[in-house]
Amino acid sequence: MYLAARHPGTPWYAKALAAAVVIYALSPIDPIPVLGYLDDLVIVPLGILMVRWTIPAAVLEECRKKATTAVKVSSAWRWAGATTIICLWLLCLCGIGLLIYR
Repeated sequence: MYLAARHPGTPWYAKALAAAVVIYALSPIDPIPVLGYLDDLVIVPLGILMVRWTIPAAVLEECRKKATTAVKVSSAWRWAGATTIICLWLLCLCGIGLLIYR
């Protein structure tokens, strides 16, 4: 969706809708406080579907191809990032274990 929203062939209203969905998903203020996360589980996926429907099929196909080639190129970086995060978590757990032991 990111690539499609930035594509020059995407209509302005699809870009605006994509921005609105992202802002709603990341907003710390919940417009319907009673429902909590339940409204996010319904409204955000529906918003994503609406964005997808408003983007032309040719643009979506082109962006899908770009995304799959980007994933193939960056798989080594993905493993390096995952290894780094796991090592940081293990260091934190060791530090907590040392604090508890003392």
